[in-house]
Order: sequence, then C-alpha cells, then structure tokens
Amino acid sequence: MQFISTELAPAPGGHYAQGVVHNGFVFVAGQLPIVPGQREHRVGSIAEQTEQTLRNVEAVLRAAGSDLYRVVQMTVYVSDISLWSEVNAVYARIMGAHRPARAMVPVKDLHYGYQIEIQAVAAI
Repeated sequence: MQFISTELAPAPGGHYAQGVVHNGFVFVAGQLPIVPGQREHRVGSIAEQTEQTLRNVEAVLRAAGSDLYRVVQMTVYVSDISLWSEVNAVYARIMGAHRPARAMVPVKDLHYGYQIEIQAVAAI
C-alpha cells in the first residue's frame, strides 16, 4: 500500500491518510470543502462547497497518479437532501460525460457547518 499526501488538498484532521493506493486503485478519504492552506472555514453556497470538495478529491487523485475521469465510484454525503439538484448540477459540470457509480447519502451534520463531503475510488 502507498499512502497519499498532498498540500493541494486539506491536511487530514485526524488519524487517516488523504488517500491510499492499493491493487491499481486509489481510495480517497472523505473530503470537505476546505480550501487547502486556509485556516478559516468559510462555508459559502452549496455550489461553491461542491466545487471545492470535488477539487480536493481531484488533488488527491492527481497526487496518486489518477484523475476525476478514472473515478469508478463516489459517495456524496449531503446535510440536506433538498440540496441534491444544486450539488448534481455542479457535479455534472465538473465530471462532464464521465458518470461513475455514485451514492448520495443524506446525513445530519458535517464538520465546521459544511453541507457536503465526498469520498471516491478511482483506477490508477
């Protein structure tokens, strides 16, 4: 196994790696819409949060030698299912024609008041 660490994604806030490479896949830990290098946790709109979260996932993927177009599965945790259409619009814009398997999971609360967290599995 190879553990992935990049300054282009938020530093882990606990005992975990940003990503792990194993058997030709990279497993990306849940990413929040934290802007790398910033101490302030600016929440912003759900569209802004979704884009930043996907950019954080992308940074970990690239550090592992992969990218968003090699994602085979994503899990999107959202604090309110009524945000689904806004999340999906940003997701579709960034992912383009690539459509990996995906789950949208409504959850109660996320850290720092954020409304979205995304984890992913991608081929290397």
